[in-house]
Amino acid sequence: MNRQDFRNQFGASGPVILPVIHVLDAEQAQRNIEAAIAGGCPGVFLINHDFEKERLVPIIKEMRQAFPDIWLGVNFLAVTGKYAFPILGKLQADGIQVDGYWADDARMDERRAEDDQPEADEITAIRKTSGWDGLYIGGTAFKKQREVDPAEYGKSARIAKRYMDVVVTSGVATGHAADVGKIDIFREHCGDTALGLASGITPQNAAQYTDAVDLFMVATGINYEGDFYNIDPDRLKHLMDLT
Repeated sequence: MNRQDFRNQFGASGPVILPVIHVLDAEQAQRNIEAAIAGGCPGVFLINHDFEKERLVPIIKEMRQAFPDIWLGVNFLAVTGKYAFPILGKLQADGIQVDGYWADDARMDERRAEDDQPEADEITAIRKTSGWDGLYIGGTAFKKQREVDPAEYGKSARIAKRYMDVVVTSGVATGHAADVGKIDIFREHCGDTALGLASGITPQNAAQYTDAVDLFMVATGINYEGDFYNIDPDRLKHLMDLT
């Protein structure tokens, strides 16, 4: 997706801020969605960090019913689109719209030729047959996945932009800021494709990424200090004020 079209979809002049909620249960998810809405965020991601993906599905249904108009994205932890898209297609067929899917690993392989990406091609085919029509946000050179040589970042980005709506990358681990040089390389090689960043974003460092990045996916940077699960409204406001 063109980066300006992506920002326009959310009515944003700078990076779109979508909090990532590490779901514990429906009550905790709802409370944090309410905090995100109160803070001016257009949407959120829900992720099953502490339990299997099957337990997240009924919570997705409940949150969509509770918040019919919010932009709702999901991440099924450690699951690729090969397995996620059929779930999302079934939810959509049942009237439960999930607006975005974030994969930790979109299965780009810069060790192969740019036009020889069999896993990514398979995922694309499954996406098409699933019937799901939301945004695909795919992890590339992403934390906790196969390590990618920095010399290959540009190639990774070029491959990725062929397969997904928003290319997303990260720092080396949760809560660790991404190297600005890495983001600059991704920006250059993504061209006009939307680029997301999904680790280590805080009110203190966000400004260094705002020109290059179109989507901030943020959790620990806006949560209460030492709390993996709950948004701190003051920290969220500070970040929102920067964009």
